[in-house]
Amino acid sequence: MLISTRPSDLSAGLRLWRTRRRVSQLELAVRAGTTQRHVSFIESGRSIPGREMVIRLAESLQLPLRDRNALLLAGGYAPAYDETPYDEVGLGAIRTALTGIVEGHRPYPAVVVDRRGDLVLANRTFHVLATGISDGLLSAPINVPRLLLHPDGLAPRILNFPQWSWHVIDALTREALQNPAPESDALIEELTRLVPPRPDLTPDHLGFAVPLQLRSAQGDLRLITTLTRFGTAVDVTVSELRMEAFLPADPSTAAALQRLDPV
Repeated sequence: MLISTRPSDLSAGLRLWRTRRRVSQLELAVRAGTTQRHVSFIESGRSIPGREMVIRLAESLQLPLRDRNALLLAGGYAPAYDETPYDEVGLGAIRTALTGIVEGHRPYPAVVVDRRGDLVLANRTFHVLATGISDGLLSAPINVPRLLLHPDGLAPRILNFPQWSWHVIDALTREALQNPAPESDALIEELTRLVPPRPDLTPDHLGFAVPLQLRSAQGDLRLITTLTRFGTAVDVTVSELRMEAFLPADPSTAAALQRLDPV
């Protein structure tokens, strides 16, 4: 359905995202199955693309579904992707699947968060590890990065806090660069104020492979993390969910987690 035509907003939006993705007009044209001339005309406002072309351009730039809808609206078209509240009936199958995956990960901790990092779902092991955290941090919405790095959260229990805290902040920064949002920038700024200065690199620096070293009631834990997203989601809410699962980095951690949360 064509609502209104605002080619200037569409032109600016397309140009902005193409620049963020570091894609040339020619490369975008090839990906979208059109010509560089057509892309140039759209970005200059000389051509108004049809709804299908806007979707193809957004898909070619790998835009999040929320931003694909925004680009469609900028071009005067209705959004193509629904945004269903997580607790509505329509996402019942998704909730069931995620609950099964998260609970099936026990005795290892796992959480599902939304695009802001707010907790959507967690298994019992995660809640066991979060025991003793300030009630303020456990009031909805529970922000998982904040819970990890806040001095009233898990921060005092993280043995390699200087390295791990910057590992978290760097991951949030990379995500914000790919999918900018004001709330992401605000969270990064807040968390940066909570952590010590970035530590100097040492010969044993691990980069992306920084394990979480966490003190627990059953001994010190060494955890590595995995990240899972829905690859074929057509709903904005579902596309923005991600599961963060923690795995033991050594046998002693696996045994300690089994004692913390016997399955």
